[in-house]
Amino acid sequence: MISLKGQFLVAMPDMGDERFRETVIYMVGHGEEGAMGLVVNQELEEMRFGDILEELELGKPEEIINLPSRVREKVVLRGGPVQKGRGFVLHSPDYFRNGNSYAVSDDICLTATLDILKSIAFEDAPTDALFALGYCGWSPGQLEEEIKANGWLTVPFSRGLLFDRPLGERYEAALGQLGITRASLSPEAGHG
Repeated sequence: MISLKGQFLVAMPDMGDERFRETVIYMVGHGEEGAMGLVVNQELEEMRFGDILEELELGKPEEIINLPSRVREKVVLRGGPVQKGRGFVLHSPDYFRNGNSYAVSDDICLTATLDILKSIAFEDAPTDALFALGYCGWSPGQLEEEIKANGWLTVPFSRGLLFDRPLGERYEAALGQLGITRASLSPEAGHG
């Protein structure tokens, strides 16, 4: 089995599951025990990072209100349909806590504890971070079957795609990394 950990999955246009329509998923783990990833191109429109800080009481109300708008108004991503109330942060490795942070690759870590939220808000670290609620999970062999059924494309990791591209451009940009466009994708698998 070739692990897709640290790569992107991009939903094919005819993806049957509406929850994954036009999604770009960063794969946090993939192995014999299954797979896990976070959708990185869909926001929770009614929620911002400041709302999460308030809800979890991770600062005094006046501290949160006085945060720079780039922090307070940071987008909260719809990470996936599993455990939608649980938060995950994909981030640069300049923030790493033994026992709390998981190195996905040399470039990306995952942390799911409250300390990183405080650090993002009040210490301006890590340099790059995405906050998502929920995740995508696959049981052993499930993702491989979905790929065989022409449900997903795999795209190599790009830091720019993960952190720099506006959310609305990530799907097209991921396809572009493969040299294709949405219009050139066929819903039929290329079996001859």
